[in-house]
Amino acid sequence: MTKAEGRRQKAKGVWVILPPSSFILGCVLAAGPASAQPYPTKPVRIVVTYVPGGNTDVAARLVSPHLAENLGQTVIIDNRGGAGGVVGTEIAARAAPDGHTLLFGTSAGLSINPQLQPKLPYNVERDFAPISLLVINPQLMVAHPGLPANTVGDLLKLARAQPGRINYASVGVGSPNHLGMELLKNMTGIDIVHVPYKGSAPAVLDLMSGSVSVFFSSIPVMLTHVRSGRLKALAVGSAMRSPAAPEIPTVAESVPGFEYVTWYGLFVPAATPRAIVARLNDAVVKSLRLPRLDQQLREQGSEPRPTTPAETVKFMKEEHARWSRVVKATGLAGKINP
Repeated sequence: MTKAEGRRQKAKGVWVILPPSSFILGCVLAAGPASAQPYPTKPVRIVVTYVPGGNTDVAARLVSPHLAENLGQTVIIDNRGGAGGVVGTEIAARAAPDGHTLLFGTSAGLSINPQLQPKLPYNVERDFAPISLLVINPQLMVAHPGLPANTVGDLLKLARAQPGRINYASVGVGSPNHLGMELLKNMTGIDIVHVPYKGSAPAVLDLMSGSVSVFFSSIPVMLTHVRSGRLKALAVGSAMRSPAAPEIPTVAESVPGFEYVTWYGLFVPAATPRAIVARLNDAVVKSLRLPRLDQQLREQGSEPRPTTPAETVKFMKEEHARWSRVVKATGLAGKINP
């Protein structure tokens, strides 16, 4: 065989003759068995971008033991808080793409921050490959009992009749619940006033006192206040009613197309081999189907949501489009320091 007809490639002591068009593929196939190693070969690290003890950390620690069992390897939680999640996310993006470092991604870190901070030291679409979503966290819109509105429809009518007179609380400028309410404003044209707080506790206290009128927050804590009569529920932000409170309607029942949830997912550096991504996805899906873990996550206000990598990409694109539109409408891009 001439050079034009083929090339020689040695693998495992055997010379293989390959046509030129198959040379690269042949090298991969020939080298594969010799270089393939079982995965994982060492402890798997999950980078959590917030400090220990918060909701994100709790969810990661609930999931990790089951991942460890399904992977047959130790799983370590590595809390790397700072700069609103930017520090930990960059660490995960720069990790070796061998499946031994995972990012416990959040909606704030991977969908909202990139819209607010165009000059992040990483690019979510370029630098990460999704494994799966883990959970979505439906958010509950609550109001002070004295507000003359019992539904989202009532709130919209009241806001249109009294533009600029109703206010709502958030845990800070650019926070998910700030942008969730701005999404409602963007879709309905209402004029309500934002009052940012430094955390949920002071916001809830002022909501109970009547200093602010409306607040979006996680279901479990808010339901406790609703059932005690200190607050009233208007709607949930998810596309479907929450199993935790099926009697409460969705915002979308009054504003078609509205959806505001927070979420967690697992990601790896973009160059991670597909076989490893598939192995991790399988471990996640098996873990989230365990009745005990399902119950534990639901007790935290989360709804398990395993997805394929392709489904996760589609979900992320929808999230990016939604929050890009809202951030542009608010003019916040580039104005928030991490």
